[in-house]
Amino acid sequence: MSSSCAPTKEIADKSGAQLWAENCQRCHNTPSPATFSPEQWETVGMHMQTRSLITDQERKKIVAFLKGTR
Repeated sequence: MSSSCAPTKEIADKSGAQLWAENCQRCHNTPSPATFSPEQWETVGMHMQTRSLITDQERKKIVAFLKGTR
């Protein structure tokens, strides 16, 4: 899915934690949210968005979740 695609209602209703579990943990063991600073999570999120083909909205929710769990 391209980041320019409109997210489905199902995706829009999911939390950052749900999206993190479904998208990040399916390919690899994810690091603890405390592993990176909030700024680093922004960079990681952008990098992983291109690799996992998630939408901008999904990336923003995941990054917000990771930054908020510190």
